[in-house]
Amino acid sequence: MADAGTLEGARERRVRADGVELSVAELGAPERPTVLLVHGYPDTKEVWSEVAVRLAERFHVVLYDVRGHGDSTAPEPLRGGFTLEKLTDDFLTVVDAVSPDRPVHLVGHDWGSVQGWEFATVERTKGRIASFTSMSGPSLDHMGHWIKRRVRRPTPRRIGQLLGQGARSWYIYVLHTPVLPELAWRGPLGKAWPGLVRRAEKLPRGSYPSASLPTDAAHGAWLYRDNMRARLARPRDDAYAHVPVQLITPLGDQFLSERLHDDLEAWVPRLTRRTLPTKHWIPRTRPDQLTAWITEFVTAAEGEGAAPTATGKHMDRFGGQLVLVTGAAGGIGRATALAFAEAGARVVAVDVDAEGAARTAESSRLLGAPEAWAEAVDVSDEQAMAKLAEKVATEYGVVDVLVNNAGIGLSGTFLDTTVEDWRRVLDVNLWGVIHGCRLFGGQMAERGQGGHIVNIASAAAYLPSRSLPAYSTSKAAVLMLSECLRAELAGRDIGVSAICPGLVNTGITSTARFAGVDAEEEKRRQRRAAKLYGLRNYPPEKVAEAVLRAVVRDQAVVPVTPEARGGRFMSRFAPRALRALARLEPPL
Repeated sequence: MADAGTLEGARERRVRADGVELSVAELGAPERPTVLLVHGYPDTKEVWSEVAVRLAERFHVVLYDVRGHGDSTAPEPLRGGFTLEKLTDDFLTVVDAVSPDRPVHLVGHDWGSVQGWEFATVERTKGRIASFTSMSGPSLDHMGHWIKRRVRRPTPRRIGQLLGQGARSWYIYVLHTPVLPELAWRGPLGKAWPGLVRRAEKLPRGSYPSASLPTDAAHGAWLYRDNMRARLARPRDDAYAHVPVQLITPLGDQFLSERLHDDLEAWVPRLTRRTLPTKHWIPRTRPDQLTAWITEFVTAAEGEGAAPTATGKHMDRFGGQLVLVTGAAGGIGRATALAFAEAGARVVAVDVDAEGAARTAESSRLLGAPEAWAEAVDVSDEQAMAKLAEKVATEYGVVDVLVNNAGIGLSGTFLDTTVEDWRRVLDVNLWGVIHGCRLFGGQMAERGQGGHIVNIASAAAYLPSRSLPAYSTSKAAVLMLSECLRAELAGRDIGVSAICPGLVNTGITSTARFAGVDAEEEKRRQRRAAKLYGLRNYPPEKVAEAVLRAVVRDQAVVPVTPEARGGRFMSRFAPRALRALARLEPPL
């Protein structure tokens, strides 16, 4: 396999189409299904390099430089040489050359996606496309109808959507001005652009963008001039997709509003939606996730695998992502693993209880997880956790979402709590979280494609109690660790959330230790605690919902139950009252 980030080793060919020569590159075995990647503006096919080398392990991957870009020649004259009709001619010429007997799976980004919508909706491409994955580029016809509906029937919301997209489209107006864009790209903008994109998108230094950028960008201005005004003013009424479409929307796209796709189901009978919490250039910033989604979609379209069967909330966000949950055999951990499974995530269920972890993994598969695995590990064991991290990265991939949930309970006064009690609570509740964050968070940071860490703390983190000094201390440390990590990892697009449940009906009460009492009294207190929590009857599934919501919204600290939210409020505005309440003896 070629090094990620380059197309070194690709098979190159030249294809002649309508007076231009197109530079085409191929990777992977030609007998496999063909995935054709089309780049946007002002890119070349190199923008796909990291995705292409990953896809080539399973597919025949084809990329080409759009006319006037990279190693492809430009039409003469430029004016009128970049219409969607001529771009469709180019596409069909490339398809006939690289996959004459089978339809291709089309993937487009930015203007590659704009072209892709044309290819996927015009009559003459029927039978030549098997599926279409679109990202960061709408159909100009759909966009034209979207604008007209809002102009004809304006409401405050629709007017706001129009103004919002209009502000994001400032560059389109600039590119329609004569001569100035070409001068800017061939002058100062062309020199500054690589640095601007790297900073805005947090890209590593490398071979992207291509050295031909100034010329490519100058030529590509005609993509806008030849198509935008004509299509937006007179959009086609028959722009219905004749293939399954996967729409991948980067939620932080600075050029396109996600509202542009609100009405898309009317145009696409078979639509799969995906979202990513990132900016515009996702082929460079999220190649692993794109590869997973494209692979799943293409495989389903080929009939070699089932389409996603998960039906839970947030499928568009977590489908195909790898989620690892510790303490997953029961309670909050099990509920969280199953919630991610329902959202279509791949799940690694980790627990010291091997049988319980296996049951959770099996239930995850039944609920919609494409894949689920069980791992038996004591999170307090540093070496065991290191081996787990290595195994997961090697066999399953880098974790996208880590949920550090494993924990134990301990009640008893400070003077009754032994050193061994302290050590055990801190080893599991704090060091288990530290090991998870350090090992799996380190892998996320090294990959450089973002991610999210969820640490299950507790309302006890900010509610002092005379009977929970060790437990509360461990959870307060988890809360502060989460806050510190959030600050450190923000620049790497890794979110960190601390979840603070209150009284939740889980099995932790029946296994909690009670310091300073004999075995019989401990059993009595465990039963009493379990009864009280049962009467409260707050289900762990609601905590799991809060976990998924925290990841989607990138929330920092999430008190879950009413008492947790009330305690958080009091800790900020009435700390003296909390200290007084802390002196009360618990009813056990």
